Amino acid sequence: MINKELFSTEPDTSKVRVTDSFWKNRMEIVRTKVLPYEWEALNDRIEGASTSHAVENFKIAAELTKKGLVGKNDKGTTKTEGAQAVDTGEGGFKGFVFQDSDIAKWLEAIAYTLTWHKDSDLEKTADEVIDLVCAAQQEDGYLDTFYIINGIDKKWTDLKNNHELYCFGHMLEAAVAYYQATGKDKLLNAMKKYADYIDSMFGPEAEKRHGYPGHEEAELALVKLYNVTKEEKYLNLAKYFIDERGKEPNYFTEECKERGEKIPTIEDLAYHQAHKPVREQEAAIGHAVRAVYLYTAMADVAKLTEDKGLMDACERLWKDVTRRQMYITGSIGSSHLGEAFTFDYDLPNDAVYGETCAAIGLAFFAKRMLGIAPKGEYGDVLEKVLYNGILSGISLDGTRFFYVNPLEVVPYKNHMDARFRHVKTERQKWFGCACCPPNIARITADLGSYISSSNDKAFYTHLPIGADSEATIAGVKVEVSVTGNYPWDGDIEVKINPETPVSFTYGIRIPSWCDSFTAEFNGEKLNASLNDGYLLVNREFKKGDVLKLSLSMETKIIEADSRVHADHGKITVMRGPVVYCLEEADNGRDLYLLSLDADASFKVSKETELGGINALYTTGYREVKKEDDRLYRPAGAIEFEKTKLKFIPYYAWNNRGEGEMTVWVQRKS
Repeated sequence: MINKELFSTEPDTSKVRVTDSFWKNRMEIVRTKVLPYEWEALNDRIEGASTSHAVENFKIAAELTKKGLVGKNDKGTTKTEGAQAVDTGEGGFKGFVFQDSDIAKWLEAIAYTLTWHKDSDLEKTADEVIDLVCAAQQEDGYLDTFYIINGIDKKWTDLKNNHELYCFGHMLEAAVAYYQATGKDKLLNAMKKYADYIDSMFGPEAEKRHGYPGHEEAELALVKLYNVTKEEKYLNLAKYFIDERGKEPNYFTEECKERGEKIPTIEDLAYHQAHKPVREQEAAIGHAVRAVYLYTAMADVAKLTEDKGLMDACERLWKDVTRRQMYITGSIGSSHLGEAFTFDYDLPNDAVYGETCAAIGLAFFAKRMLGIAPKGEYGDVLEKVLYNGILSGISLDGTRFFYVNPLEVVPYKNHMDARFRHVKTERQKWFGCACCPPNIARITADLGSYISSSNDKAFYTHLPIGADSEATIAGVKVEVSVTGNYPWDGDIEVKINPETPVSFTYGIRIPSWCDSFTAEFNGEKLNASLNDGYLLVNREFKKGDVLKLSLSMETKIIEADSRVHADHGKITVMRGPVVYCLEEADNGRDLYLLSLDADASFKVSKETELGGINALYTTGYREVKKEDDRLYRPAGAIEFEKTKLKFIPYYAWNNRGEGEMTVWVQRKS
């Protein structure tokens, strides 16, 4: 149920400074390495990398617009088959139909970066790209290079497949972020014009199209535009897209009829979350990224409109995703067939999909749910996915990427068996479908907005990441500074400094992995109970107040629900929010022969390798291979020999070359 007293808002990211040694380093890598590298990739200047053509598409579209030749390109085609790339030759569109979105996410990442580090070179490049993007825009506001180059007369004829509203959404998010970071409104004005055009085309009125995005994204972007402009038409359009989805007559069915194509099956509609109205959907189904982007927007709209039915749907879908269809790393979307959810507890480790973008989308969803009500389970999932399922998608140096995030890899199997070839054994330089790399950049650069939230009566720390934040509570400016060495130890200090004494509630999430904790306020023991996973301190605060927490951080051995067939008889290791794995570089080949006692004890070792980690050492067992040429033989006693095992954080695997890796290990006893 929505509780208006708990409504919270994100902090102004220009007033948040991440000081955390773990994350500050990663944010600097994004600024100094990732964003310049991605710019080279978007311009096809990285040797041996998959081509993008994203910048070139905008250059071609801008030239066609300048010459008044839009819609007169004889090389074009607007026919696509699923997610296939398009190549219409010299002077034509190349890449995936949604290629514009890579530029948009890259621009958005720059915008967030500029809020915490002024960088004139990055800003200059961004301004030049914005000039190029705006030069391609049509007089009516339309802006999509695929159709501008390939035949603008076909726009809006295939919402299900061709991603116009998806690309619009990403460029709109970039425009809002860039305006907030720099005060420059060129891109914002261009995208407002596009949004106004879309609003004139779609809606409940009889003369408008009763459609909605094939790939959800415009909905959550329109909410951001509303938050900046306070123009209700943008919120109403976002709500319309959500409410109309899945209604009868089904829009995707009707547009297929208009094109003279095969009517989509119920499975196809479910793939697009359009098989029934969203308020009636009971389980996460279909393409995982689309789903969590939709749920994110649903939570946004539910909060702003106080729509209890929509909020109930969000909570129902949240539980389905996180309690039945989520990996221990926070990854979601287990099948490579459609990058999709499958069914409850179907979580294979070696044939996993676990797209990086899907993990990022789950973080979006968790953040929005926290913005409605501070509940520990939302923060727990946000933390899990940030430290594991998202970070695994990028190399420590920021120049290699995973699209698929496996929990088990045996290189020769992945190379030789077509069933596993979607699982790469090494991070890649780039992808033809490169949605993940700029997505990682933008969420890392925007980390400050995930750490805390506040309202007029309270300040909540959702993630104990070192940061200096500022908020206005009950009319008083309050500075909150969090320090510690998280996630490697659980000692956290929170300094609360209001300009003048003021009464409010300070809440900090106590992670569900923490079995016990102690708290002191201004040196005195604090006896406080938890409320939905948060330690709440309700009092008058004054300058110099200090809350100290000590979270127990034992190494834990974890088992999965017995209904997760892939993990039956196996265990894994966590310490704090970090999931650990075994890698061939430390433990040799044939990791499947290794096993571990469920009560094993671990030594924690602070190490400088892999960017500075806490490695875990223990004694395990290796099954002794039997010298026998028979493929099958009578069962006999299994022999084991003791062996030293070294576990490293899952996010850090594959930074020392190709090799085997596994998160789950056979349980010895």
